[in-house]
Amino acid sequence: MKFDVVTVFPDLVEQVTSVGVVGRARERELLDVTVHDLRDFTTDRHRTVDDAPFGGGPGMVLKVEPFVRAAALVKQRRGQPDAVILMSPQGETFTHEAAVRLSRLDHVVLLCGRYQGVDERVREQVATEEISIGDYVLSGGELAAGVVIDAVARQVPGVVGNSESVATDSFVRQILDYPTYTRPARLNGHAVPEVLVSGDHGEIRRWRKREAVRRTLRRRPDLLRRACLDDEERSCLRELQAGETNQESAPHDGRRQ
Repeated sequence: MKFDVVTVFPDLVEQVTSVGVVGRARERELLDVTVHDLRDFTTDRHRTVDDAPFGGGPGMVLKVEPFVRAAALVKQRRGQPDAVILMSPQGETFTHEAAVRLSRLDHVVLLCGRYQGVDERVREQVATEEISIGDYVLSGGELAAGVVIDAVARQVPGVVGNSESVATDSFVRQILDYPTYTRPARLNGHAVPEVLVSGDHGEIRRWRKREAVRRTLRRRPDLLRRACLDDEERSCLRELQAGETNQESAPHDGRRQ
């Protein structure tokens, strides 16, 4: 899979995508990430990529022409992309489903904004869609692009060594992951759940399912409306919901806790 990233801070993108799972995938040529410096597509001797906004206002706006030239060069040298995505807080929220969708494409271009934003014509004439990684504002789109590349890369066959790790990730079935532990078995008087060291793999599997449902119910109950639960998980959910209902309806003695 090919990614082209257009940015005024190419070193930042290179650092983010040269380590860990993505870095190894690039070394093994499972993932092709090419970073383009937006300043290379300017025509003045100062390599100017921004200008003051028409109508006044704070900050500087990234110019449209460098993005147009960058997109044209990518198409010429790297082929027609399947998607040109502007990283923007105004875009649709990035989700697991979006990562899976993008992983099925062969070539994705990511455009990184900076400063006060980008000329609106970048959205209209260059980008095919916009993506936001959350309801907050970063100084630029570079870290957001790294997030997208990492999440999408995990869905590309062979990138993650153990495919089961990807299949059981949180949000794959819209259910959070169960708690995990490793050595030491006891620390500061707190021991790991006894079932995990029991050697009973059937009980361990059931415990993990129940705890995953419990965690989702407590932290992200909204996910359960579209979660793909099996019969055992649905039974756990009913029991947990009944337990919470019983606690809420239990009489109180009126004393302050």
